[in-house]
Amino acid sequence: MTPTIECHELVRIFSSTGVEVQALQGLDLTVQPGELTAVVGASGSGKSTLLTILSGLDVPTAGRASVAGHDLLTMGRRERVEFRRRTVGFIWQQTARNLLPYLTAAENIAMALVVARSPRAARDARITELLDLLGIGSLADRHPAELSGGQQQRVAVAIALANNPAVLLADEPTGELDEANSQIVLDSFRDINERLGTTVLIVTHDAGVSEHVRRTVQIRDGRTSTEVLRSTRTDHAGLEHEVAEEFAVLDRVGRLQLPQDYITQLDMRDRVRLGLTDDHVTVAPVRAAGTPGTADAPAASAPVADAPVTAGEDEGR
Repeated sequence: MTPTIECHELVRIFSSTGVEVQALQGLDLTVQPGELTAVVGASGSGKSTLLTILSGLDVPTAGRASVAGHDLLTMGRRERVEFRRRTVGFIWQQTARNLLPYLTAAENIAMALVVARSPRAARDARITELLDLLGIGSLADRHPAELSGGQQQRVAVAIALANNPAVLLADEPTGELDEANSQIVLDSFRDINERLGTTVLIVTHDAGVSEHVRRTVQIRDGRTSTEVLRSTRTDHAGLEHEVAEEFAVLDRVGRLQLPQDYITQLDMRDRVRLGLTDDHVTVAPVRAAGTPGTADAPAASAPVADAPVTAGEDEGR
């Protein structure tokens, strides 16, 4: 199966008055068709830069990136316009960037259909379909000022879906919403993913979003560091339980980022000691000579040992 989103060693450098800032530092990411994925990270981790590249709004400095078969590094100006018009839908955190205040909800969607060159005869039916899909069919004639924040964001989702995109991209879609409205919007993304099969990528700093998606990718310092995969399993009594498993991400040259709490708990600094056994690798802190505990102590290495091996086995999921 060909991935819908594929990034390899992606680099983005911003330069200003002689100062260079490396927002992405060799990021790898693969998203399969129909996946609902969240990319989480602290401010400055590079997640929003990634999204602007995937949406065609920015161009990477180096590496490879493709979305739905479009090479984001080699696209010309005309192809880039068509890519944004037909292939991706984009939702900003700020509702003011998603909606025109002087148009009703239906008219905002109609504007997106015009830009996408949708046949005029099919527009009214498409507007009704999208509003009903988002549970806001009764709000078609309301202006943004007459809508709550959550309603505005659902109209924004409808606008982003107007061109029937292969990929729906959302930048902090719940950043300005309260908990109740955030829940409604996130449920809408999950419903869209399940009913339409649209590939959805949500970028956020809110770790709570991971509870609403099957896969969460953590970005740290411009690289993917860990992934959490959620699945439903049936126990011996026949009861279903949701299981979340965390994996370290191993890149093409064998690098991985250890979880920060592991590093802190074991007081790892500068160098670590690696050990290879028959079925796993150990990663242990290097102790100064004469200090209690040794680098080879099983208690120190055990919590970290499984992470890189599991990631290596599951690389490319």
